[in-house]
Amino acid sequence: MLIHGLVRDEQGRKMSKSLGNGIDPMDVIDRYGADALRYTLATGTTPGQDLTFQWEKVEANWNFANKIWNASRFVIMNLGGFTADDVNLAGEHSVADAWILTRLNETIDKVTALYESYDFGEAGRHLYSFIWDDFCDWYIEMAKLPLYGEDDERKQMTKSVLTYDVLDKILKLLHPIMPFVTEEIWQHLPHKGETIMRSEWPEVNPAFNDEAAAKDMALLQEIIRSVRNIRSEMNVVPSKPIAMLLKTASDHETAVLQRNKAYIEKFCNPDSLKIGPDLAVPDKVVSAVVTGVDILLPLTGLINLDEEIERLNKELKKMDFEVERVQKKNNPGFVNKAPEKVVNGERAKEKDYLEKRVKIKARIAELQA
Repeated sequence: MLIHGLVRDEQGRKMSKSLGNGIDPMDVIDRYGADALRYTLATGTTPGQDLTFQWEKVEANWNFANKIWNASRFVIMNLGGFTADDVNLAGEHSVADAWILTRLNETIDKVTALYESYDFGEAGRHLYSFIWDDFCDWYIEMAKLPLYGEDDERKQMTKSVLTYDVLDKILKLLHPIMPFVTEEIWQHLPHKGETIMRSEWPEVNPAFNDEAAAKDMALLQEIIRSVRNIRSEMNVVPSKPIAMLLKTASDHETAVLQRNKAYIEKFCNPDSLKIGPDLAVPDKVVSAVVTGVDILLPLTGLINLDEEIERLNKELKKMDFEVERVQKKNNPGFVNKAPEKVVNGERAKEKDYLEKRVKIKARIAELQA
């Protein structure tokens, strides 16, 4: 049997026996496995459109399956003697725990609705983003702190969140379109029941909705990304310790950063770290502006001053563009027709962009003084 009918080849032609451009699914399975093929076929369409078959997409989905396998392997290797009976999500959650549980609730809600409406493409894209970005790239990396630490209570909580709640539910959500790898991994996790096929479908747990943790985590992510971007732009390797000052706008940001200082130290690698609203700022620093916090890295031994001024001018042009865009949008026609929530969101963006622009201009003036 060949893949054809409503499937198009890479040139946009419908696959058919007469054109001889059909693909034997067994050839695809031999190269990339059945799960990569199923995921490609299930998620590669939007309602009302044909699927375009591309080998590159199958390979990308094979890489996705490998990402899940390797992440699961890391989790399983760090379980020790942890079993399903040891799972306990009651107690204090770290900001990373609370954030990933909140994101899991959002994913369960969205993916379930998409499956029920037969929109497998969007369901797959939501799962891909949550698994690759949130779970693998952020939560697992943050989970290494308690897993490798000395606090047994934190270790147990992290193992509970990693396995029985998040990874268990990820596998169940993914199982309809990636059945083989999900069953294999699930059998090696702490679980109850004989097979993932007969396990309960994930449900949203309102107790794990934590908007405050989501906002705190967003702030930490902004800071970490900004420092990484500065390092990359200035060719400063991640292994090189750097001095960091985080000048906060209020006591709230100060408390959030102090409480989660360990994450900043792990991902930003500072040799010194100061946090607060009234920091003594050196004359020459490289900076980044995020909502509620100025990130300041002393220039000494770090960057070329002229290059930093050029970078800030580019950032200023970007802010000018965003301010102009949002101000054009906030016209009477838009304000009178759009939902109040949308209008308020655009006004909040404008306020944020204006504040960032003022800070960037101030930093340019300081460096040019």
